[in-house]
Amino acid sequence: MENPLEQVIAKDPRYKPNAYVFVHDALDHTWARLNQRRHITGRELLDGVKDLALKRYGPMAKAVLNSWGVKTTDDVGAIVFNLVNAGVLSKTEEDRIEDFHEVYDFDDVFVRSYDISEPDVQESG
Repeated sequence: MENPLEQVIAKDPRYKPNAYVFVHDALDHTWARLNQRRHITGRELLDGVKDLALKRYGPMAKAVLNSWGVKTTDDVGAIVFNLVNAGVLSKTEEDRIEDFHEVYDFDDVFVRSYDISEPDVQESG
């Protein structure tokens, strides 16, 4: 039997396997941030994607996501709905792919707002 991820990628080769794994990891990350396992909205997942990408990849987050084909929040939505259509994730009647449309700009959240300042280090006397 073929791996569901292989089937998804065969139907929509725009995104690398790492993109699908990362979005699934972001779902787990979002549940952990909320301290409960419940249905996650598109907006909540996108906040989790942003947070996890910055934690894992820092100032390289946008470049890493782009290398996997993920360039906008719409791409995250396409990945989510590809996984839903493959039966890997589920959705409610209220969930729509439009929930992911232009929610934030990758340049704004991963480049312009990234704080590259070093943490304050206190010298010991």
